[in-house]
Amino acid sequence: MNVLRYFMLLSLVVWLGAIIYFGAVVAPALFSVLPTHQLAGAVVARTLAVLHWIGIFSGIVFVACSMAYSRLSVGTAQPFAPRHLLVYAMIALVIISQFVISARMNTLRLEMGDIDRLPQDDARRLEFNRLHGWSTGIELTVLAFGLAVLYLTTRRFH
Repeated sequence: MNVLRYFMLLSLVVWLGAIIYFGAVVAPALFSVLPTHQLAGAVVARTLAVLHWIGIFSGIVFVACSMAYSRLSVGTAQPFAPRHLLVYAMIALVIISQFVISARMNTLRLEMGDIDRLPQDDARRLEFNRLHGWSTGIELTVLAFGLAVLYLTTRRFH
């Protein structure tokens, strides 16, 4: 059972740590060090895709280990426990961010070329900025849900 708890916590720590590191260190550093927003955006897009796959994998590991732990400790997998519902939502949000929002942003990035050369009122730039807002909001929501899952998970081990 200790192995299951370990992998539950490890999956959350990896996922949440990656989100925090990406938002606090990686993205700001790229935009301050690289010579163009276009180049920084391309690296961020690639890095964000990796972050999304880390999240999907970590979410699956968490749910599998948590359900196994519940099955062994209380006799049922508890698939609708609040911690599981939050992780399902986190995975769904990451999938939407990766395959809908990021995909559209990547298409716009290719169409626009150098975003800094476009007028502020260009329709593609406005749509890109709107999608960027959604992407950021989703990552913050995933982080908040993840922190709640971490609390719910550690609370039940006492």
